[in-house]
Amino acid sequence: QVQLVESGGGLVQPGGSLRLSCAASGFTLDYYAIGWFRQAPGKEREGVSCISSSEGNTYYVDSVKGRFTISRDNAKNTVYLQMNSLKPEDTAVYYCAARFTQSSILYTKEYGYDYWGQGTQVTVSS
Repeated sequence: QVQLVESGGGLVQPGGSLRLSCAASGFTLDYYAIGWFRQAPGKEREGVSCISSSEGNTYYVDSVKGRFTISRDNAKNTVYLQMNSLKPEDTAVYYCAARFTQSSILYTKEYGYDYWGQGTQVTVSS
């Protein structure tokens, strides 16, 4: 069964850190670009970060630059999103998505992705 499973979400105080994981099963992530997206209540889903299939190119939305880091471990078939200095406005459901490609292109928009995870809740509150 092909699926992506996110984990690592939770409740954290402002200024805290979380590391989200996106684990693939049923397929290998080697030839997939990965994106992290989030959706807050009443808002549209937005692209947070993505990493290319080859060359490890990365993208971050301006609001998370310098605080979030995306990385991939192909041996573990997992992509991570390290989130530091979290703010209340980071509160959202976070989704990872995978798009088959062997290029170094960054896919920052949600259309075109082949697989999506179920999401993990991140709540930043004191």
